[in-house]
Amino acid sequence: MAHITRIESFVFRTPLATPLRASFGSMPDRSAVFIRVEDADGAVGWGEVWCNFPTIGAEHRARLFDTFIAPRLLRQDSAADPRGFWQDTDRALHVWTLQSGEPGAFAAALAGADIALHDLAARRAGLPLWRHLGGTNASPVPVYASGLNPGREALETVEVSRAEGFRAFKVKIGFGEAEDMATLRPVVDGLEAGERVMVDANQVWEVGTACRMAARLAEFPLAWIEEPLPADRPDWEWARVNAAAQSPLAAGENWRGMSAYQRALADESLSVLQPDICKWGGLSGTLPVAQAIIAAGRTYCPHFLGGGVGLFASLHLLAAVRGPGLLEVDANPNPLREGLVGNLFRLQDGEIPLPEGPGLGFEPDLTPFARLRTLHTEKRT
Repeated sequence: MAHITRIESFVFRTPLATPLRASFGSMPDRSAVFIRVEDADGAVGWGEVWCNFPTIGAEHRARLFDTFIAPRLLRQDSAADPRGFWQDTDRALHVWTLQSGEPGAFAAALAGADIALHDLAARRAGLPLWRHLGGTNASPVPVYASGLNPGREALETVEVSRAEGFRAFKVKIGFGEAEDMATLRPVVDGLEAGERVMVDANQVWEVGTACRMAARLAEFPLAWIEEPLPADRPDWEWARVNAAAQSPLAAGENWRGMSAYQRALADESLSVLQPDICKWGGLSGTLPVAQAIIAAGRTYCPHFLGGGVGLFASLHLLAAVRGPGLLEVDANPNPLREGLVGNLFRLQDGEIPLPEGPGLGFEPDLTPFARLRTLHTEKRT
C-alpha cells in the first residue's frame, strides 16, 4: 500500500437566503470543511469535518486538522488500515483534547480524516464504499427532509420537498408550545398517504417541559421526537420523557465514544439512535456503533447536515448496515451539497439509489466554488 504523500483541507461558506432556525439559535449560512488525501500512486480519498454550528468554527477545525492530524497521516501507510489509524490517533490526541478543552473539535477533525482514508481504500479496491464496508443490499435507501423551519415555512418546505421526491419530513420545534403546535397541525393535516413526519427539539427542554410537551405531541402521529432533552442528561430523565411520550424518542448526534451508545442501548428509552460520522468516529468509530444499534433491534438513522461528501459517506454507511433507518437530508438549498454530487442525488418516491462507482461514487470538483472558499491548506511529503 502506497503511503500518503499529499493532504489538503478546504473551508467553504455559502449564505442561506433564509437562515435555518433551531431552538438553540440560527444558522445564517452553510459551511463545509473538506479533506482530500492522495497517496504515492495518485489514488485519492475525500472526507468532511463537521462544522454545522457555529459556522464560525469551520476554519478553526480545519486548522486543528492541519496541525495535529495531517502530519500523522503523512508519516505512515494510513490507507492500509483506516480503523487502526483512527484508533491510534484518537489515543494520541486524548491529552491534547483535555488540555485544550475541545474534545468535540478534535473528534470532528479526526472523523474527516477517517472518512477520507476509507474512501481512498474503497477506490483502490474498485468498490463502492458501501460494499467495501460490508454491504450486500443494493436497493435504494429511504431519505427524509430535515431542517424545516417553524411556522408557515415548515408547510412551504414540505410542499417543495414533496415535489423533489421526499416522503418524510422533520420539523424544528422548541419555540414554545403555541408556536410548535401551530407549526405542526397544518403539516400533519397535509400529509399524503405513506408520508411521515418527525420533530426535533434540539435539546431545548428540561425534563418537566419535555414530559409535558411529549404528552401534548401525542395528538400527532410522529415517527419520532428528537432530542427532547440535552444530550448529557441522566438516564432517568430520558426514561421519564419516554413514559410520557406516545411517539419514539431519538438522540445520539451529540454523543462521542462507544460507551455513550452502549449506555443508550442498555436503556429502553431511545428507539432511534443518530450518530454523526463527521462529528465523531468517522466510519471506523461509527460502523460498529451502527451494527450494535441494528443488532439491538433499534433504528440507526445517521445524523447529518453539511456538504456532499459527508452526506454520501453517511449514505454509504447506512446502506452497509441497513435496518429501517432513513438518511437525513437538509431541505435547505446548499451548493456545497447538490453542486458536488450532481445527478447522483436523484430521489424517487422517498428513496435514493446507491452509487456503484468506487469509493463515494463521485469525484468532488471544488473549482466552481472558489468564490466560496475561505481557507485552503496543503501539506506534502
